[in-house]
Amino acid sequence: MNSSNDAHISDQELMEQFYNTHDNRLLGTLLQRYTMLLLGVCMKYLKNEELAKDCVQHIFLKAISELQKYQVAHIKSWLYKIACNHCLTYLRDKHESTRELSETIAAEDELFAKADSLKKDAMLTYMEEALDQLNAEQKTCVTLFYLQKKSYSEISAITGYSMMQVKSSIQNGKRKLKQLIEMKLGQHNA
Repeated sequence: MNSSNDAHISDQELMEQFYNTHDNRLLGTLLQRYTMLLLGVCMKYLKNEELAKDCVQHIFLKAISELQKYQVAHIKSWLYKIACNHCLTYLRDKHESTRELSETIAAEDELFAKADSLKKDAMLTYMEEALDQLNAEQKTCVTLFYLQKKSYSEISAITGYSMMQVKSSIQNGKRKLKQLIEMKLGQHNA
């Protein structure tokens, strides 16, 4: 597979294909997507470009080895943690002062928490936008079921829809929401 042809394929799909075929080219495509992220993480910790580049290569080797052994659900956050741990181990081995090391860890954890918070905000925005794109019946049923925690029979009583209509609207609405959110995430990550 050519990496330019893989640009439209999600991380999850690439991982699934890799686990099915064990084709290291797929893994290479995936790792290539995160080279700059990993380099940035390593630069923050190590403050040396050449050393950071070396560490990224070590991280790639470790990732290739580990991913052969077990499956990872969220490759980006997994690689991020591998990079942090690799750099921290390197710094410990080089006998960096514990105060400086703990300050670096605290700053990195704060940055990760902020990024996580922004990601949650974006997801809520995507969810609201996607909910507005459902048809009226699906939007009503999904809102009552998931947001207001109503049962199928309560929704049927409120809306006048049959139990089958309620069930179908919730299932189809949920599937449509998932598709819309994945499409938004794909556009955001592109």
